[in-house]
Amino acid sequence: MNTFDTSAHILKILGHPLRLKIVAGLVRQPKCVKDIWGCLGLPQAVISQQLAMLKASGIIEGTRHGVEMHYTVIDPLAKVLVDFIEQDSFPAR
Repeated sequence: MNTFDTSAHILKILGHPLRLKIVAGLVRQPKCVKDIWGCLGLPQAVISQQLAMLKASGIIEGTRHGVEMHYTVIDPLAKVLVDFIEQDSFPAR
């Protein structure tokens, strides 16, 4: 894949509002599934499905801590995009 293909793929995955919210939260601090679905108020199965897609896309990775899996963002482009979106100067829509 070239740079444009890779970037388009990341943008496509982050184009879903729920996945973007998850990644934005994980950029701030790694979290376990329980923390993520607790913050978003959605069923654990829905969050797990989105995490699996983000992980398969190489945007996040999971690390086991005892019985919990903690997720963190590993894709640098995803981090930059979230930072850009969260800037105060970015116009709200």
